[in-house]
Order: sequence, then C-alpha cells, then structure tokens
Amino acid sequence: DGVKRSPYVESDLPNPLNVYGQSKLASELSVLAACPEALLVRTSAFFGPWDDFNFLTVALRELEAGRTFRAAADSFVSPTYVPDLVAHTLDLLIDGESGIWHLANEGAVSWYDFAKLGAEMAGVDTEFLVASRASEMALAASRPLYSVLSSEKAWVMPTLLNALERYA
Repeated sequence: DGVKRSPYVESDLPNPLNVYGQSKLASELSVLAACPEALLVRTSAFFGPWDDFNFLTVALRELEAGRTFRAAADSFVSPTYVPDLVAHTLDLLIDGESGIWHLANEGAVSWYDFAKLGAEMAGVDTEFLVASRASEMALAASRPLYSVLSSEKAWVMPTLLNALERYA
C-alpha cells in the first residue's frame, strides 16, 4: 500500500490499493495453496529493450521527439531490467529455491529520476522532462507512493545503474 517508508521485503504483509494489486495477491495465494514449493517472484517497474511500451522506453521516445514527458517525483519504485529478472529467476529455479522472492535491480528511485537517469545514460536531452506529483498524473487507479523492494533472503540482482548502462 506504500505506507511503509523502507523497502518492502518478502515477509511484509501485502495490502493492495487497487484491483490490479488485489488480483496479483489472490494469484499468489492460489499458487502457493496449490503448490507450496512453488517459486513466486515479485518484481517492480520492469523495463527492457524489446518492450516498446514500458515506462522508460516511452519516456525516451517522447523526449527524443521533443515532446513533454511528465513523471511522478513523489512516487518511488525499484526498477527491474528484464534480462536480469529472467537470468536470476532461472538461477533460483536451477538452485531449487521456492517461496516468495523479491527480484529488482538494487536501487530506489522516483519515476521522475528513473526517466532522468535513463535519458542521461542514453544521451537523450531531458529538457522536456517534467517532475509532477503522482496526484497530478490522472492515473486510472490508486497507486502506492512507495513500492520499493528489497530482499531478506539474498540480494542477487545487479545495481540499477549497471542495468541502465546495459539498457542504454
């Protein structure tokens, strides 16, 4: 729900704010009830070079075209680079891990700073990047202002800066 102001770990009790989050939690509970030894991965704000519609790719496309791009400066996430997510999920499967794992690249940023860092690393001008409040974004559903992930099991993912370098 974003109330906690330190990174969420696997043992924190979920309290989804919207139907999307509630459906994800219901899916988790169903999977674990049906298969207690399942590996269940939680991730956040994923981005990758093959997805034309993820936040970062859209931000860079808009900025490169000289169009204004607004991003919430008061909403914080742990972005996840899809190639890292795939590689480390496979590693956990190969190692026979189970239960809930948080996989995100190490580092917490606002959506605004995520766009700014990504643009800077890709050599894209940030002149048209505008910091906004989440409440001004006219999103269809309530979203947590703080959904940063960490892990109490192990931190297996590279840093966000490393992931952004490879993405750029």
